[in-house]
Amino acid sequence: MQRDNVRSFISGVLCANSLPHLATAAAGHQHMSPLGGRTSGRWANLVWGAANLAGGLALVSRPPGRGRRWGPRYRAFGYGVAAFSLWSAVAENIFAMNVDP
Repeated sequence: MQRDNVRSFISGVLCANSLPHLATAAAGHQHMSPLGGRTSGRWANLVWGAANLAGGLALVSRPPGRGRRWGPRYRAFGYGVAAFSLWSAVAENIFAMNVDP
């Protein structure tokens, strides 16, 4: 059960991380990503966002034979989303990685 919670937490982090990158791709802006650095454009962000979303969804997929309810894994997923969101907001305010120089 502990392993499921850890997987769900990491899944929440990855899914939350996908959103700014996918929104950047849709808007055609630049946003820092590991694929293109600080000036990553639409396509780098689309690939990075899609990879994060796919990884997050793969981690949280329901194992065969398990019940249909989330149980404690839902809280762990939510904590992962919250942890990433807090880290992202604080890091952006401190380092300003995604603003024009």
